[in-house]
Amino acid sequence: MLTDDLFSLVMDVKLTSCSICPWQWEEVSGYDENMNTIRTYQVCNVFDNNQNNWVRTKYISRRGAQRIHVEMKFSVRDCSSIPSVPGSCKETFNLYYYETDSDTANKVSPAWMENPWIKVDTIAADESFSQVDLGVRVMKINTEVRSFGPVSRQGFYLAFQDYGGCMSLIAVRIFYRKCPRVVLNGAVFPETLSGAESTSLVAARGVCVHNGEEVDVPIKLYCNGDGEWMVPIGRCMCKAGHEALENGTVCRACGSGFFKSSQGDHLCLQCPINSRTTNEGATNCVCRNGYYRSDSDPPQIPCTTIPSAPQSVISIVNETSLRLEWSTPRDGGGREDVVYNIICKSCGGGRGGCTRCGDNVQFIPRQLGLTETSVHISDLLAHTQYTFEIQAVNGVSDQSPYSPHYSSVNITTNQAGKGDSHSFTLLSKYCVPVDICVSRTPDSITLSWSQPDQPNGLILDYELQYYDKSMAEWNSSVVRSQTNTAVIRGLKPGAIYVFQVRARTVAGFGRFSGKMYFQTMTEEEYKSSFQEKLPLIIGSAAAGVVLIIAVVVLVIVCNRRSSERTESEYTDKVQHYTSGHRMKIYIDPFTYEDPNEAVREFAKEIDTSCVKIEQVIGAGEFGEVCSGNLRLPGKREILVAIKTLKVGYTERQRRDFLSEASIMGQFDHPNIIHLEGVVTKSAPVMIITEFMENGSLDSFLRQNDGQFTVIQLVGMLRGIAAGMKYLNDMNYVHRDLAARNILVNSNLVCKVSDFGLSRFLEEDTSDPTYTSALGGKIPIRWTAPEAIQYRKFTSSSDGWSYGIVMWEVMSYGERPYWDMSNQDVINAIEQDYRLPPPMDCPSALHQLMLDCWQKDRNNRPKFSQIVNNLDKMIRNPNSLKAMTPLSSSVHLPLLDRSTPDFSSFSTVDEWLDAIRMGQYKENFANEEFTSFDVVSQMTTEDIIRVGVTLAGHQKKILNSVQSMRAQMNQITSVEV
Repeated sequence: MLTDDLFSLVMDVKLTSCSICPWQWEEVSGYDENMNTIRTYQVCNVFDNNQNNWVRTKYISRRGAQRIHVEMKFSVRDCSSIPSVPGSCKETFNLYYYETDSDTANKVSPAWMENPWIKVDTIAADESFSQVDLGVRVMKINTEVRSFGPVSRQGFYLAFQDYGGCMSLIAVRIFYRKCPRVVLNGAVFPETLSGAESTSLVAARGVCVHNGEEVDVPIKLYCNGDGEWMVPIGRCMCKAGHEALENGTVCRACGSGFFKSSQGDHLCLQCPINSRTTNEGATNCVCRNGYYRSDSDPPQIPCTTIPSAPQSVISIVNETSLRLEWSTPRDGGGREDVVYNIICKSCGGGRGGCTRCGDNVQFIPRQLGLTETSVHISDLLAHTQYTFEIQAVNGVSDQSPYSPHYSSVNITTNQAGKGDSHSFTLLSKYCVPVDICVSRTPDSITLSWSQPDQPNGLILDYELQYYDKSMAEWNSSVVRSQTNTAVIRGLKPGAIYVFQVRARTVAGFGRFSGKMYFQTMTEEEYKSSFQEKLPLIIGSAAAGVVLIIAVVVLVIVCNRRSSERTESEYTDKVQHYTSGHRMKIYIDPFTYEDPNEAVREFAKEIDTSCVKIEQVIGAGEFGEVCSGNLRLPGKREILVAIKTLKVGYTERQRRDFLSEASIMGQFDHPNIIHLEGVVTKSAPVMIITEFMENGSLDSFLRQNDGQFTVIQLVGMLRGIAAGMKYLNDMNYVHRDLAARNILVNSNLVCKVSDFGLSRFLEEDTSDPTYTSALGGKIPIRWTAPEAIQYRKFTSSSDGWSYGIVMWEVMSYGERPYWDMSNQDVINAIEQDYRLPPPMDCPSALHQLMLDCWQKDRNNRPKFSQIVNNLDKMIRNPNSLKAMTPLSSSVHLPLLDRSTPDFSSFSTVDEWLDAIRMGQYKENFANEEFTSFDVVSQMTTEDIIRVGVTLAGHQKKILNSVQSMRAQMNQITSVEV
């Protein structure tokens, strides 16, 4: 943090006093605490009433600053130490400021009064003085700092008002804060003034250092109100031919004999063997004469040359066929990609000279690009002389101006025996057996077939040809498969397709199998199968979208085989998560002697170049929370959430920050937030998780009040319970299960997050949600009684918290226990009061909440039981139709505030705010529903006429109206 003084006032500089005030400040000498002589401005007219003494600074130019800080050194006389002091004596004074574009003040303007002056604060002394030594008062000097803003004029004045005190103004320092010029992440950021508010973040655009280039996004840093840089976004890297030095602040050109081929933080490399540079700042090294690089060679490998000729050629002639064998070249040219070409020349035979062999000559496996050191050649002419050149070529042979080196052999064929001129080939090709199996969906068919019992040679792959039966065969499509299974996608529902299969060996393709006909499922068949096999349906969305938790088990129909049922992906996961011998057990990272070891074991280290921060979306305990993109090598780019550790952290803060990653990295479940990895080897330190588009569950529900069906809400609860069951099976206790710690993605899948409550149990926090209990911080409203009283955290205490989460979900994010204090909540629970059912909450769900809130933790349901109960409700939606009846009594239970007492509100607007329907205030006023007498008579038609279109909001208002009517009837009967 840097500061710049706008103005420093020492007491040998005259201030301007109020010329019309009854008394004025006086310039006098005094002594400080060390008995040093100082000059001060003093006023002490405590025996006169109605004091109004002002003193003003000279004009101060703000120099572009938007927020001004004032440091004041002063002393105040204790009123009780002054004999016979009247009751009007003060021990405080006021600080004001006045903005103007020019120095126009005089003795009477601006007026010496609060308007036009703007009050900053009333300043009180931490310590006043009363001691008198040898007739000299020894002052106690106080120092206070105040700030104000935003200021927008060219400058301002400060004024100090005394209204009946005895005090001395010793020194005033006016300053502003700024972030210094800095070079960070390869970019230069200019000196930047802090914002107008203490919480402001001022973005500064960075400029890459010389020979640096931006990577992906614009380079930014944010200057906070304390003049500190934070939240770096983007970075610069040294461009090709230049390397980073001095912590990335300098990009230096590569020296002679060194190169750098691409942008990045890596250093220049020495030229590989057989290459050189021609100038500084080289991006590649040029090959020396006779050496080359192929187009696919990276620039850091040595330049290579062409191989020498093959060695030790052996030929074996069998009438009109030939087998050639040879040894590898003595020198491969420095490369490993040596292959061989066979050049066949026929000599004689009446044609004169040697000519290239015709296309009738067969080479097995092939003529060009041989990787093995042998070849079988057939279909040669009888009694003919041939010359075979065996060329050795590699990846740079085509760049050489010279022909490849080769070895040659001359042979003469014999007369071929009758019927055996092809005896070297495969004796027969074969067809694939026709026992093909198929599994079907509306747009795909999966085929599998048995391999031949006695395949003649190695099967390289299979070719599957198919076409729509209603179309011509020439419209067929082809897919290749290296196994005896293929999945054909992109088909039409309910259509019949024709399939044929053939196999390929080194000798080529065999014949196609017979034609087979299979039909894709219709949409109706698929839905029927879907409903039979689906373990769980979350419910339809407002637009009718059904959220699927389980994966449908596909029905396998096999030709010539009985039908079989295969396990779905979901079943496999369930087995993985529930099978006792396969379940992992959670390991507390704080049990490691070196916490960094836990991070390395459970969290994947990600290179910072793979992470791109896009924007700041919030603030965490240790730093900023951002959204961005992650692109790992070989994978597609995904959206992620990024927690950053702020600059200037302690080692303990770093350990606590990364401990959450060490915990999260041990979990693998669809309802637990997924850790992508961490960045610990560069700044800033980051935790990277999957991005949940809809944010925290409590905020999401409040923003979408009344817009989900009950079955959808139960589906969300089921997902949370499944995640907690998984944590329970791993012997992990969450301790802070609440809707604010559940994240929601775009598919309404809820995932448990925030595994950091251990921090709150050890350190102080200003969050009112977490209240001290036995030396730790505990979220009282969500915590079981035994955990509050004895710090006994178990899976059962998590079960209690889950009941509160159920209540939050069914009330669309209402705060548990409303505005009651934490101590009132504790007392109420001890007296066996429990939260009432939220509006429109099925009685079965409220009963499950009450089960979770059993005082004896042994009587609370396990999470496996909760999941089973919710599954039953989802499979039997009728069980969710029974509602808890509304109370008709005006004396509601202590905790029953779901239908508030209307008599506690003075207007209909206040009542609408209380039931969280304040958005309809104007609608009610326009239709003249402005009194409780009129509102209490509203019907469903009236509510629709007012403009309430959402069914959930209609129910909420109608229930509140009915409750209001019941309360008014009760009051009327009591009066009668």
